[in-house]
Amino acid sequence: MSKRDYYEILGVNKDASDSEIKKAYRKRAMKFHPDRNTDDPEAERKFKEASEAYEVLSDDQKRQRYDQFGHQGVNGGFRGRGGAGFEDIGFEDIFSRFSDIFGGGDPFGGGGQSRGRRSPGQPGSDMKLRIELNLEEIAFGTEKKLKVKKQIKCEECNGIGAATEEDFETCSTCNGMGQVRQVRKTMLGQMVNVQPCPDCQGEGRIIKKKCSKCHGEGRYRGEEMVQVRIPSGVSEGNYITLRDQGNAGKRGGNPGDLVVLIEEKEHEHFERDGNDIYYDLVLSVPDAILGTEVKVPTLKGKAKIKIEPGVQPGKLLRMKEKGIHGLKRSGIGDQYVRINVYIPKNLSGEEREHIEALKGNDHFEASNKEDDGKGFFSKIKDVFA
Repeated sequence: MSKRDYYEILGVNKDASDSEIKKAYRKRAMKFHPDRNTDDPEAERKFKEASEAYEVLSDDQKRQRYDQFGHQGVNGGFRGRGGAGFEDIGFEDIFSRFSDIFGGGDPFGGGGQSRGRRSPGQPGSDMKLRIELNLEEIAFGTEKKLKVKKQIKCEECNGIGAATEEDFETCSTCNGMGQVRQVRKTMLGQMVNVQPCPDCQGEGRIIKKKCSKCHGEGRYRGEEMVQVRIPSGVSEGNYITLRDQGNAGKRGGNPGDLVVLIEEKEHEHFERDGNDIYYDLVLSVPDAILGTEVKVPTLKGKAKIKIEPGVQPGKLLRMKEKGIHGLKRSGIGDQYVRINVYIPKNLSGEEREHIEALKGNDHFEASNKEDDGKGFFSKIKDVFA
């Protein structure tokens, strides 16, 4: 069976940059790692296939020969420890070769250093925290200090779980390797399954004398103040990830992340539509007829607007750039003032006489006839256009 094209295997173009090739390989290696696909025998083949492609395409000289002569140009490509071809290489050696891609270690516990134990400790878990913001904070951005209950690195032992480094001893189960291996033969050749040591949890060492404060955990439950900057224009459901601000790792492990979820408070005056905001202004009948000047609330205090005589209910008055500063410089929204007219229900006798006097006056007669060639529904459409 002929070999697949290396660029096709990684899903990149032939002019892909080194970083694009590295990113594509890491994605496929993590997807098809056998430890994540125990029920899929094809995963082992795809995993090795991707590693073989990366071995060639990440090397400038090999890539040049491959581009010119194809698979023959690299003599069959990937050679294992015995020189018999790619099939003889183990997964721990693959990650040893490509430790720069995975941050110095197998992301699935196989160990990053060749035949060495994993870095000490166990990583801390990620956390989620919800934060409520009012519209003013969303419009212009803000900074918040949050009190977070979480696992905190023990300052007494500096997070290692013991008073000193001398208070550790080598794990007898894995002999300090931090991992145990099982060798098995498959149709693809000899395969090595690497798993963290069950006794030391992959650390390669065991504590003889535990820290009196954290009892060997390297962390303890406590509270910590965390500061987060909220950019303008965020919406309900957006989130901000604070790297390394989650739970501290166990015995020196890397901390998790803190994910801050945004929730939007209902505003007293405004309705939000994207970066625009809407305000309902209620006018008296005389003010709507004669016109007036009124002060309306904005996101930065009050502002005066002019109401023209004869303004109609439902009309929208635009206040340019009085809305929300959009996320990632997407512009500033507007504020729209929506006109409503208050109609009193209870009138005194004198007030009723004044209103009665207006009846029959042409200026106060309502009409459903078209005005200026436009009907009622056309006018409504114009209001919201």
